[in-house]
Amino acid sequence: MILETTVIVIYTVSLLLIFMYALAQLNLLFNYLSSKKAKDNCPKYDLSNPDEIPYITIQLPVYNEMYVMERLLDNIAKIDYPKDKLEIQVLDDSTDETVASTLKHVQKLQATGLDITHITRTDRTGFKAGALKEGLEIAKGDIIAIFDSDFLPQKDWLKRTVPYFKDQAVGVVQTRWGHINRNYSILTRIQAFALDAHFTLEQVGRNSKGHFINFNGTAGLWRKACIIDAGNWEGDTLTEDLDLSYRAQLKNWKFKYLEHVETPAELPIVISAARSQQFRWNKGGAENFRKMLSRVVKSKNISAKTKVHGLLHLLNSTMFLNVLIVGVLSIPMLYIKNEYAHLRPYFYVMSFFVMSTIIFFICYWFMYKNIYGGGFKNFIRYIGMFFVFFSIAMGFSLHNSIAVLEGHLGKKSEFVRTPKFNIKKYKDNWKNNKYIKKTVSVHVIFEGLLMLYFGFGMYSAFIVGNQGGDFGLFPFHLMLFVGFGYVFFKSLASKV
Repeated sequence: MILETTVIVIYTVSLLLIFMYALAQLNLLFNYLSSKKAKDNCPKYDLSNPDEIPYITIQLPVYNEMYVMERLLDNIAKIDYPKDKLEIQVLDDSTDETVASTLKHVQKLQATGLDITHITRTDRTGFKAGALKEGLEIAKGDIIAIFDSDFLPQKDWLKRTVPYFKDQAVGVVQTRWGHINRNYSILTRIQAFALDAHFTLEQVGRNSKGHFINFNGTAGLWRKACIIDAGNWEGDTLTEDLDLSYRAQLKNWKFKYLEHVETPAELPIVISAARSQQFRWNKGGAENFRKMLSRVVKSKNISAKTKVHGLLHLLNSTMFLNVLIVGVLSIPMLYIKNEYAHLRPYFYVMSFFVMSTIIFFICYWFMYKNIYGGGFKNFIRYIGMFFVFFSIAMGFSLHNSIAVLEGHLGKKSEFVRTPKFNIKKYKDNWKNNKYIKKTVSVHVIFEGLLMLYFGFGMYSAFIVGNQGGDFGLFPFHLMLFVGFGYVFFKSLASKV
């Protein structure tokens, strides 16, 4: 009974942690809905008054961006802002032939009168954080706008965002990400689904009540004084944006999130690219939990509720580990439940997963409705989308759990950039992209084994007990089977 008890305890703890996270999401939903009734009374710069126009530096941290570099530079050159108050820094850490081609393009733009410089380093110390920090040392602007290479801000982007810095307490203005290739494939749709939830429900839900949010690494602006006051960029985690965000807010800088300003960007279209991005984000989240836990808990400047939301925010990625634990242990739990009748009352804890799923379903529906509209037809589409999203998200749980464990255990790894493609149509060829990994991770093998394992879980529903089976966990195992199967076969297919 020791083994059975251990399984039940671990399973129950993981379920309760997922349920707590779901309740936090529900609270964010209430915050999000109430924010719609609030009026924005923030003071704003009058950019028609030359005396109120602040100096802006746009930083473009890039690394080996052959396929999108020209598109990025041409788009940024169209930004509508007084030229005497704008400079652009191309922070180029590239190690391939794009260094020369980027320099040539920058020189072409310089000839038009644009204040744009090409900055290179002899090494990549600190990776993206190191490049941003080095550029900051010579930046002319009081406000720093940052764009990754796949982002395409509209011409009026600065005019819609910069005014909010009139409030001298505002240290960051962050905009919502859009997706130029949302409908490219199932993979891009589920990525868009997850990001839309973050950029509506979570960012608005936290920001509207003064809880900590994060600068998302791109499509936002920093007050230079805020960066320096918070301790500047640090490269000791893989999510330098989350790190600096928390350090700044712990020093009482205000963050302003603009849901109404959308900044289009490209989603990874190949699963290997999505995997590398997910690994970096999830490991970085765990690293920041280790780094920020005591600072958040000990802070005297923030409320208890903000501390709880902050810690759950930092533990976002750890939910993948809990989902994996619940999934793996659910099959032994199925057999324990039907083998030991006296333990059956303990299995009411399984209802916590059902309740958590219902909460997520409700929360994400409001996000989906906000983007696609309501109505019966859209609701039916949403049901299908939610099933696919939930399944594939669970299919990533092994990969992301490894990232989370490495982060919590302090294992260091290199900052691996996400390959960009500049492809929007499914028929366009991406297989010649020179930045795609050509090897299959050993993790993929285990994902294939987990697919078979949850196939066994579905079979078990028919044979356990003496009452004609137990199908309570069948839908859960079906989603896990579909999710791990998708990730496994998609990972293999991306290498052929």
